[in-house]
Amino acid sequence: MSDQSQNQFKQRMTEAAKLVEAELKSVLSDKIRGSEIARPEHLMRAMRHGSLNGGKRLRPFLVMEAARIFSGNETAALRVATALECIHCYSLVHDDLPAMDDDDLRRGQPTVHIAFDEATAILAGDGLLTLAFDIVASDETPLDASAKVKLISELSQAAGLGGMVGGQALDLAAEKQNPDEAGILTLQQMKTGALIRFACQAGAIIGNADMNDYARMTKFGQIAGQAFQLADDMLDVTSDTQTMGKNTGKDADAGKATLVGLHGIDWAKDQLRKLAADASNTLDDMNCETDILKQTAQYIILRDR
Repeated sequence: MSDQSQNQFKQRMTEAAKLVEAELKSVLSDKIRGSEIARPEHLMRAMRHGSLNGGKRLRPFLVMEAARIFSGNETAALRVATALECIHCYSLVHDDLPAMDDDDLRRGQPTVHIAFDEATAILAGDGLLTLAFDIVASDETPLDASAKVKLISELSQAAGLGGMVGGQALDLAAEKQNPDEAGILTLQQMKTGALIRFACQAGAIIGNADMNDYARMTKFGQIAGQAFQLADDMLDVTSDTQTMGKNTGKDADAGKATLVGLHGIDWAKDQLRKLAADASNTLDDMNCETDILKQTAQYIILRDR
């Protein structure tokens, strides 16, 4: 990646993160909307704590970039990107709970159950999850009904029992069952990969892509999700808490099997390069400008936190 293209990529990602942050602040304001009765102040503070604390905003960036290459509506893309980030943040709030991964640090700040309490953290996650679907379905999201139904269906499956939630269940079980490589891949495709895959699919839906391009974006998202988790597992071994903004070394401490643990760091680095190449090749035959998405695949394997 040349310095010029790298700067363009970083600028595009920074701008997208700012837009998503602003939209999150808007949807998480104290203003009552629709048929809501009230927005409890304590709950809203917890929801904002769990979502307005920085982060890479990679998933919403993928939604917006995927929609852009198909000339999708920018407002719709931002709204769907924000909805996806709400679900991602809810998952982090719940994952950090003592009954789950029991973490006290997230993005360099106390986790929600530490900053508030466990019950509030559960409700904050519930609030972010349900708000996400309200955002997609809202009249403020300029898409026709069929596109909204498709998005809600795909997002429900990616976030639910056959996707992220099911993956978290497998992850908890992995502390005792020690899955083989196929089991680890399935777990990771569900827990981490499903939402990243959806991000790419969502952009194609918003941009009304044809079936072939939708399939390409699905495959790109699957590969990107696999690369993201592998990079995350490697960073859990090679990085530190200060750099990551969260506790590291927890997989090994919990006895969880990972591909890095099975094959080692050198294998993981080589595999990441192969995944980045596969992701890029998936986009080669598309009749649209995909350079930023290809650079995103490179960013995923080279990131340091």
